[in-house]
Amino acid sequence: MSSAFLNIAMIIVSIVLIAIIIFQGRGAGLGGLGGGGDFSGGGARVRRGIERLLFNLTIGLSVVFLVLAVLNVIFVG
Repeated sequence: MSSAFLNIAMIIVSIVLIAIIIFQGRGAGLGGLGGGGDFSGGGARVRRGIERLLFNLTIGLSVVFLVLAVLNVIFVG
């Protein structure tokens, strides 16, 4: 694996990860930024549909980014 491939892969994964995280935050409103949010329920929410897909993609891409970062350190030094 070359250093250029790892760097380009990390850039692509990070851009997609940022876009997904921003897209997830659109539905939260500004109240969730400071830890506030809505006080309508006390329990955990159930994710359904596209929200669940985005959540799972975020976790998957985070793992891919971590693996690429470790490989970059190992191969490039």
